[in-house]
Amino acid sequence: DTFAGLDLAPLRAAWAAQRSARAALAEAEAVLSRAAAEEEFLRHAVVELDKLNPEPGEDAALDARRRLMQGAARIREDVAKGLMALSDQGAEGRMRDALRWLEGATDKAEGRLDAALAALNRALIELGEAQAGVESALEALEFDPGELERAEERLFAIRALARKHGQLPDNLGSFADGLRSRLAAIDGGAAGIARLQKAVAEAEAAFAVEAARVTAARREAAGRLDAAMAAELAPLKMERAVFVTEFAAGEPGPEGVDAVTFTVATNPGAPAGPLNRIASGGELSRFLLALKVCLTGDSPGQTLIFDEIDRGVGGATADAVGRRLRALASGAQVLVVTHSPQVAAFGARHWRVEKRVVADQTLSTVTPLGAEERVEEIARMLAGDTVTEAARAAAKALLQG
Repeated sequence: DTFAGLDLAPLRAAWAAQRSARAALAEAEAVLSRAAAEEEFLRHAVVELDKLNPEPGEDAALDARRRLMQGAARIREDVAKGLMALSDQGAEGRMRDALRWLEGATDKAEGRLDAALAALNRALIELGEAQAGVESALEALEFDPGELERAEERLFAIRALARKHGQLPDNLGSFADGLRSRLAAIDGGAAGIARLQKAVAEAEAAFAVEAARVTAARREAAGRLDAAMAAELAPLKMERAVFVTEFAAGEPGPEGVDAVTFTVATNPGAPAGPLNRIASGGELSRFLLALKVCLTGDSPGQTLIFDEIDRGVGGATADAVGRRLRALASGAQVLVVTHSPQVAAFGARHWRVEKRVVADQTLSTVTPLGAEERVEEIARMLAGDTVTEAARAAAKALLQG
């Protein structure tokens, strides 16, 4: 993708949109499935609640009415006795008798009874109001015998339904509203699923377009990469090796639908296979070097790091690797970790990396080398622990190219 200069952002965005649309559809289908499983219960419960149609506060009102009716007979008897005590045969009759006797004596009393008569008249008025109130209460206590039965039946029905659904009686109305909402979701679920399915289809189509665009660009770039690799392998003593980028259908994902494999055939007539299985250690090092060169291209300001890229090669092949690294360094900063004197000799600057153990602790040091130290170090790489003059001469020859 880097070699092709591909912008994968649209492809990744299309994959994310497709994944999101599929997740939304799956969630909606799961919700609808759960709701559909309880649809029969919901519809039965709503019919039952609508038929009873309980109102907020009705439970308490029915309970109070029931209690009143249950005690109505005894209460009515007491109220009737009270009304009788206030009537003509009771307080009212005696007060009117008193008023009649006093009025007959008022002329002879010379005004001494005026205040008493006025008070007695007011008392009769108040007594009349009291009688009217008691009569009203007495009428209210007259119940139809079947009314108590009907009130009890409705009260018990409300409480039984509340227990059945685990609700307070006053909450049955809002509970029914919730059940209706769930039924509405089921009834409208098919339309919602259809909309989400359409969104998934659109997202999948958009992803397919982006994936096809990327695949086409990759295939075009693969041809150029194969040709560039052929040109790079020749100077590395692998002019007969064949490098081919192969495509297969991969698992769709944010990077597209391609499974890309770098295959090689290292000898004429030999079958091609994956790079990491077919190439030997030395061949793999050169393939990786060539691939690195091709993939980085002519990008300015690059820093390339090769760790033992010369592993498994020596002699003329190591010399070829060193020359290619030096050519690569003309357009980029190249850092090479190597044990090969042939490769090291092509470097413009040298550092020696050493490890040592001090007080059970491993320390690594990196030391820049001067001109004489470069000769000495390459001679040591050639000769081993004992550096001879012949090794120094060979080191100087390598450094001089």
